[in-house]
Amino acid sequence: MGDLSKNFSSEEFACKCNQCGGLAVMKVSFIEMLQRARDFAGVSFRITSGYRCPRHPETIKRPTSSHPQGFAADIAASGSPTRYQVAKALLDAGFSRIGIGETFIHVDSDPSKVQGVIWDYY
Repeated sequence: MGDLSKNFSSEEFACKCNQCGGLAVMKVSFIEMLQRARDFAGVSFRITSGYRCPRHPETIKRPTSSHPQGFAADIAASGSPTRYQVAKALLDAGFSRIGIGETFIHVDSDPSKVQGVIWDYY
């Protein structure tokens, strides 16, 4: 499928702001860990947000976000069983920064941020 890894393409991670031409500047180490998690989960990960350029509205709102650094992605995950399956695979792959939302899971490997945390968006 993809050009970033076996299961991920740059299009999935492209900025959705419509101002930068769909940049997708992701860290290789992040993509490798995400691919490992996807392999552990045995199910597709649908990326709802990947790279966010400096002009993306969320970057402007949250300038310390890990998305503009190429260290983060949001994965579609609605329903408790799916959230569990995705979260377990992310932990098994070595991620230690996970945010749980109602319809998505945020994951990042930003080395500048506190590790060993799980938070919610409720």
